[in-house]
Amino acid sequence: MARFILHLVALLSFVIPTLALAQQTQGPYHGPHMWDSGWHGWFFGPIMMIVFIAIAVVVVVLLVRRLGGPGHGHWGMPHGPFGKTPLDILKERFAKGEIDQAEFEERRRALGD
Repeated sequence: MARFILHLVALLSFVIPTLALAQQTQGPYHGPHMWDSGWHGWFFGPIMMIVFIAIAVVVVVLLVRRLGGPGHGHWGMPHGPFGKTPLDILKERFAKGEIDQAEFEERRRALGD
């Protein structure tokens, strides 16, 4: 889904300027230029471009994080086991056969249970 959003943003970044160019009037006069409007075009143009790119990046990052869903960390990797106590982990290790019964009892006593 995140890849789809990135493709959509890339497509729109190509299509929207193309549509704007297609709507320009044809003829000897091609519209105002930066020097026709004074110096503000030299300053506000790059600032608005940076603002637009920053907003686009923030929107994409928020969408990717939102689509990752709850229980996912960076890049969609699941978080560690929340709510598990050390005793729960010890019981799981014993059930998997990673530790024997003597070690299980010793560590359970060390945990205070």
